[in-house]
Amino acid sequence: MARSITHSPRLFLSLLLVLLSILEPTCFTMAVKSHEWRHAMNLEFDALLRNHTWTLVPSHPSQNLIGCKWVFRVKRKADGTIERHKARLVAKGFHQQFKVDYDETYSPVIKPTTIRTVLSLAISSSWSLRQIDIQNAFLHGNLSEEVFMSQPPGYKHPLYPNHICKLQRAIYGIKQAPRAWFSRLSNKLLDLGFHGSRSDSSLFIYKTKSVTMFILIYVDDIIITSSQPEAIDDLLLSLTHDFAVKDLGTLNFFLGIEVLSNPHGIIFSQHQYIMDLLHRTKMSEAKPITTLMASTTSLSAFEGELFPDLTLYRSTVGALQYLALTRPDIAFTVNKLSQFMQKPLLPHWQTVKRLLRYLKNTLHFGLQIYRSSSPTIQAFSDADWARSRDDRRSTGSYCIFLGKNLISWRCKKQATVARSSTEAEYKAFTNATAEVKLLQSLLHELDFHFVRDMATSKTLLVKFLSTHDQLADLLTKPLSSPQFVLLRSKLNFLPIPLDLRGSVKDINPLNSNSADTEDNIKQDLDRHHLATK
Repeated sequence: MARSITHSPRLFLSLLLVLLSILEPTCFTMAVKSHEWRHAMNLEFDALLRNHTWTLVPSHPSQNLIGCKWVFRVKRKADGTIERHKARLVAKGFHQQFKVDYDETYSPVIKPTTIRTVLSLAISSSWSLRQIDIQNAFLHGNLSEEVFMSQPPGYKHPLYPNHICKLQRAIYGIKQAPRAWFSRLSNKLLDLGFHGSRSDSSLFIYKTKSVTMFILIYVDDIIITSSQPEAIDDLLLSLTHDFAVKDLGTLNFFLGIEVLSNPHGIIFSQHQYIMDLLHRTKMSEAKPITTLMASTTSLSAFEGELFPDLTLYRSTVGALQYLALTRPDIAFTVNKLSQFMQKPLLPHWQTVKRLLRYLKNTLHFGLQIYRSSSPTIQAFSDADWARSRDDRRSTGSYCIFLGKNLISWRCKKQATVARSSTEAEYKAFTNATAEVKLLQSLLHELDFHFVRDMATSKTLLVKFLSTHDQLADLLTKPLSSPQFVLLRSKLNFLPIPLDLRGSVKDINPLNSNSADTEDNIKQDLDRHHLATK
């Protein structure tokens, strides 16, 4: 049967190349030639001044002076079109010295499993989902150490060009900045009546008789869901007293992940991320394929010639690791490729290219989160005994469902050699059980009492499954094409309906005023030199 074509492939690729051809400057000298980037730097510098981020002081040999640089990013919407040009002043924190200008640095971020769990419960309860962004978030963190930084490139004070910046607030790039920001935000939420989750430090919970609200924090990107939409509005009003809050409205794009609404719930998609990755690896015009690896494939660390571009291999596999956060179908292959980061060979790179061709074929697939009325936990675990040809260690995996929704999965090579298939299966089962217990603790905190009810009698009911029904099989070894497609669909990783896919809009970077005159450049910079007086 002929397949209908909704977009011209040639037009699609040309639009993609235009979209990705907008260069991000790598230094101040390049950026200052563009009106858009000068404007972005001015906005950032204004924010730093308003926030009283530093005071200018004379330099002294006893001070540990760190440098700084401008970093430039084109911020995009979910459909790939430009939202804004973003310039950020970043300190060169790698010059900091332990116990001199920094101490503790750890800062938590929300776990992917927590995100999927909370969103699954919110969708099932028909709660509203909102997203906010805290502008210049790290600048709100308070410092307890003395940190000295050089003045920003292009923005030296005209009266004190040899002075340096003594930081009063945290700034992007210094080692303690994430911790300082998280401490400031969490203290504010505690003051507003929230309490932190014991299962995930980046989840905050608010409960009264009439309102329940959850906040998920990943640095400055925040998801809020509540049983009462008005409560979210009240929260945002309270936060604006301390922070520059940007209300992004209904959740639709979070950490590079599209969140699409459909009658069944929501869909997670990373099609724009895949398009960018295909372009960076020069695979945009590669022929799509339907499976990841042949069922007979067995990679080794000792067979094949050395792949010459170590950086390309590592950066590509690193990007695939992030993509696997919403793609359980590629988890096994990405895990296998990650085992050869130290010394990749040509067969490993060929497998990467095959994976990229598969991603092109499944560009418009997504992970469906259903409105589920059955909040039961179901886990599948599996192990492929002694499959590694190099050390005969096994690969264990699990996938866990909350009702109909896949919320957690993992594929990992076991640390020791299993003496039998039973031992390998038992190790995988142990890891799955530990994850189920963590999930039970999280759900108990979220006040979903079915978990506690389950624990009163049979906490865990173990059943044997045939290979045909073992969903974790997809995470332990290469499969034949029919079995792979079958299990992939059972994991709720499905094609996105055509009406939700959107399209890449026709944008022309050549229309930007990048060739500004030297007079305009000088006027913009002079204005900000005067602003620092």
